[in-house]
Amino acid sequence: MGHQAEKLQELVASSSAKKAKKTRFIAITSGKGGVGKSTISSNLAYLLAQKGLNVGIFDADIGLANLDVMFNVKIKKNILHVLKGEATVSDILIPITRNLILIPGESGDEILKYSDEALFERFMQEAQVLDKLDVMLIDTGAGIGEHIQMFLNAADDVIVVTVPDPAAITDAYATIKTVATLRDDINMIMNQVKNEKEAVGVFEKIKKVAQANIGNQLNLQLLGKINDDAKVAASVKQRALFSVLYPSAQATKDIETIVQKIRGKLERNVLVESNESGLSGLFKRLMEHF
Repeated sequence: MGHQAEKLQELVASSSAKKAKKTRFIAITSGKGGVGKSTISSNLAYLLAQKGLNVGIFDADIGLANLDVMFNVKIKKNILHVLKGEATVSDILIPITRNLILIPGESGDEILKYSDEALFERFMQEAQVLDKLDVMLIDTGAGIGEHIQMFLNAADDVIVVTVPDPAAITDAYATIKTVATLRDDINMIMNQVKNEKEAVGVFEKIKKVAQANIGNQLNLQLLGKINDDAKVAASVKQRALFSVLYPSAQATKDIETIVQKIRGKLERNVLVESNESGLSGLFKRLMEHF
């Protein structure tokens, strides 16, 4: 590790004063694009906020960043502009609804290229405006690139999204195999399935192959499923959330079930240290893997 990286780690450590609030970091990823990862992330964020939690959603899917489309908002600047000194943290935050903030991001490797000490120190101070967050969802890019692994390593929970398509399942397994080198606990969401039976059937096949090749120490859990529903595609075309447009749709009921499971984890506060809050807490963790 270079001298500059060590300096940054010192800055991060010095700015991490003890705080009462704990933020749970949840990375949502997929083996390939087009499996509905960002659609799921945005609807999860919205419904968690509707339950009264303070939620941030960090768009780390660089090149294909589309949470602005999901939420029907315009993004002018992102976190890279802050790290370059061209904007403040408050400048880039986009309030979506009460309790929900979109944080336009950049990929991990791009973020860490900008390591000017004075700017980074100011960034860590400004980032404290997000220390009240209960949960931060990190919508990563698809695949298993190095910068994606940084976010997966920094998260409390990793959720791999896939669909019951042979190519997507193969890519999901490759992602699980990589994530398993970083952690033993991985969650899955089966998207665009016909029913619960199909979701469980596909998941069990993936789990069987994973345990045979990775080992029994891997705790692979099915967090939930979302039924294939034309209303989901219709909502994306309308630049709206399906859980808002179609509150009684099966897909909305499915995602609400997943929200309840996540809330249960939040209440138990597993793995979260009290000095890791909001955006500054996320960067503290990223720096540990730099």
